[in-house]
Amino acid sequence: MTNPLTARITAQGRALELLAERQKVLAGNIANADTPGFQARDFDFAQALAQARAGAGAEAVVRTAAAHLSSAGTPADATPTVQLQWRTPEQPALDGNTVDLDRERAHFADNAVRYEATLRFINHDVRTLLSAITGQ
Repeated sequence: MTNPLTARITAQGRALELLAERQKVLAGNIANADTPGFQARDFDFAQALAQARAGAGAEAVVRTAAAHLSSAGTPADATPTVQLQWRTPEQPALDGNTVDLDRERAHFADNAVRYEATLRFINHDVRTLLSAITGQ
């Protein structure tokens, strides 16, 4: 059963974990922009967030591969594994690299703004709870 006082913070925490994981994936794409044959990756954030919210009673565990963060000690109904997908290139390079640096930078900046906004939402919710607890 979900605690109504902390349900919103828990949901925002899950979103924060997913945003952090997406930031890592996007940073990896940018770092490999000049690597021959590198295939850009990403995941559907909205779908991953919906799956995370479906497991509302579980601890959030973000995994990009089956071996990442082994399941030992995690709840059976933990957040589903994030399914990385290949980006469809609009203009692949001759060396097989599919990273569109401008697009990746735009996604990276957008994701950073969403991460910051989520942190602010969590901060506001914690301050509201603290204010209610202390009676101020």
